[in-house]
Amino acid sequence: MEYVIFAHGDSDGVASAALIYRYLKYTGASAKVVFSHPVGLISDLKEFAQSSSHVFIVDIALNEIHKEEVLSLLEKLSQRGRVVYIDHHPLLDPLPKGHGLEWVHDTCCSASELTFRYLNRKGLPEEYSRVALYGAIGDYMDETDWIKETLWQWDKRSIYLEAGILTQGLEGTRKEYDFKRRVVEHLAENKLPSAMSELVERSIRQASEDEKLRVWVREHVVKQGVIAYVLNPPGSVGRAANYARVYGGAIVGLAAEDRGATYVMSLRAVKDVDLNYLLRSLAKKMRVHGGGHPQAAGARVDKAMFEDFLTTLSQMLRDQISLTQQVFPARS
Repeated sequence: MEYVIFAHGDSDGVASAALIYRYLKYTGASAKVVFSHPVGLISDLKEFAQSSSHVFIVDIALNEIHKEEVLSLLEKLSQRGRVVYIDHHPLLDPLPKGHGLEWVHDTCCSASELTFRYLNRKGLPEEYSRVALYGAIGDYMDETDWIKETLWQWDKRSIYLEAGILTQGLEGTRKEYDFKRRVVEHLAENKLPSAMSELVERSIRQASEDEKLRVWVREHVVKQGVIAYVLNPPGSVGRAANYARVYGGAIVGLAAEDRGATYVMSLRAVKDVDLNYLLRSLAKKMRVHGGGHPQAAGARVDKAMFEDFLTTLSQMLRDQISLTQQVFPARS
């Protein structure tokens, strides 16, 4: 029995894929891992899922523009095999009923936690909980009740060290899919990230690059409205977005990379902002691919529309913050 695992390429997605990979081996099934993202999922499904009867999708948000097309394709796939979709990204609208897939969705926690708890009930050994911990910590979702309880089963300091090596080692790998698959197979054997020398070397190198990035953002950040941004940062757009927010003194930090006629960007926000809702709403008004989590999200927009995007998003942010303050007024 052959499966295809579609996973996001960050530490949460990689850890989740490793848990599924291990579980499928226990059941005697074979699996291949395809790394994807919200915008590319539909094309990846068409390319890689057609020859397989069974599919797992993990840690990949449903893109508003492609949502119906993805669900329609999954409906067809589910008619001839098993389709399981595990995700924790907030949805703008409830998932329509009637689609023949097993939908495991909760914004409570990381995809890694959801995946482990789901597979643990089906027989995945408890000792693989530490793989889920790595992914949850890497996704900044390490304060759930399950995480706090599970950390007591392990040495907390060691778990955070291993999670840091995994997260840092994967940062900047982008389309190095073969390397990521090796990491999946390594974690699927419940081996420590620190036992993979290439991962350790990459993590140390990444730490140095992140420090250079921090200084670069501080010197190049631009503020427009309530958004502070940088273009083409020499490093992680996610971390650059966070630095832009801090050094720009803004509600939202944004970092964008030039990809031909498109800007691919990462956004980071303060509390009381819901970037996922704003970007998904914006996708229904203008040609923007976007979404993610309330305080951490991604988007793609044509470069010709970038200024309009910034202006529109700034106004939406002001409206959202104003509404939040009216509903929950600041204490005097």
